[in-house]
Amino acid sequence: MLYNSRRVITLARKLRLVDYFALGWGTMVGVGWLVVMDDWLLRGGVLGAILGFAIGGALLLPIGYVYGRLVAAMPDAAGEVAYTARVFPQSISFATGWIMILAYFIVCPWEAVAVGRIAGYIFPALDSIELYRIAGQPVYLPHLLIGLSLTGLLIGLNYRGIRLSATFQNWTAFGTLALFVLFVGFGVSKGSPRNFPPLFTHSPFVSVLLVMQIVPYFMTGFESVVKGAEEASPEFRSRGFFKAIWMAIVVGILFYTIVIASVGYVAPWKQLTSEKFMTAVAFEHAVGSRWIVSVILAAALLSLFKVFNGNFVAASRLLFAIGRRGLVDRRLGHVHPRNQTPSIAVICIGLATGACMFLGDAILVPISEVGSVASAIGWLAACAAYYRMRPAPREQFIAAVGLTVGLLMILMKIVPGIPGHFTGYEWLALGIWVLLGVGLGWRRSAGTNSL
Repeated sequence: MLYNSRRVITLARKLRLVDYFALGWGTMVGVGWLVVMDDWLLRGGVLGAILGFAIGGALLLPIGYVYGRLVAAMPDAAGEVAYTARVFPQSISFATGWIMILAYFIVCPWEAVAVGRIAGYIFPALDSIELYRIAGQPVYLPHLLIGLSLTGLLIGLNYRGIRLSATFQNWTAFGTLALFVLFVGFGVSKGSPRNFPPLFTHSPFVSVLLVMQIVPYFMTGFESVVKGAEEASPEFRSRGFFKAIWMAIVVGILFYTIVIASVGYVAPWKQLTSEKFMTAVAFEHAVGSRWIVSVILAAALLSLFKVFNGNFVAASRLLFAIGRRGLVDRRLGHVHPRNQTPSIAVICIGLATGACMFLGDAILVPISEVGSVASAIGWLAACAAYYRMRPAPREQFIAAVGLTVGLLMILMKIVPGIPGHFTGYEWLALGIWVLLGVGLGWRRSAGTNSL
């Protein structure tokens, strides 16, 4: 909260259980199941991808439990920053918050770029007016304009009020689920188990491992529930945070495993990995009609809108929270007096998203790799903080399990020699973000010392 004009201005308290579920699940499940399904299946095969998401998702349940306990005790938009600040030095608290902002923020340009790709698939004429290329991938003017327009829409929604943003999130989240049930239910009736092979693209262990490495990125979002903790309605009970987090994880696991199994079932997937949006192509092959592609693309667009909005909410609230704590420029902790939103943080996230969009399609897969590590670092820090708080032995054990899972997910990506470890592009992206955080932290510290 902030003091402004002699009265306390807080974030608006209007969110309910259904809103928190839509935020958690909606932030988690985007359009990866359409845009990079080929990457998932080439990593692990049908069974390898299913097991990778099932195992990787299940391993997040202890982490979800820890978050549920922490947010009930400390309903603070700062999330991991607040939790770590209780037991660790301020430098660790800031580093945790900064890396988690990356985990949420990095999804925003991902989705802004993806909407241009989907629009170009629906209307091929939009794949024109090439401006330049990055890593061999063209950047088209119409794609940029569409992505920037969507970014502007979300800035407006989140600037004006959380209730407006939550209503948008609910409609897009439940609309996605309804269309998902429709196209999967009809499509699998035309498939065959003969299409499944190869079940693994490498050895079973390596196949599952390669998929598990990206699960943190595609399952990031359940913990976004805690970033909206200060905006719960007065009637909301703290137990609802735990319910929303676990519901988001379980439904996320079911969604990903079902859609992977469906793609492998409806068509010979190995022949389609070179196709753009192979999920849509696979169902079109099975049904033999274009209408199902329209349903899938509609579901993808709704899903894109909700995950973009959800990550936008989480990133802006976390940026607002660390500004309010004085870890970065305090102006970021400003609350709009009428809308009761973190208006300056919202604008900053929106402008940064628009700027990153100019990197084009080349950012999609590297971003998922960096996002995986960023999320796992935040989860590890939250579990470590809860462990240090010395809860009951049973809960301390669960925290230790979550801490171990987070650490293993980080090591899978950064240790050389492990299949799928970071390449130079991922290290570069992560390094730039770390240096930016160090610069902001140093500048803030220098400014404080000069007062």
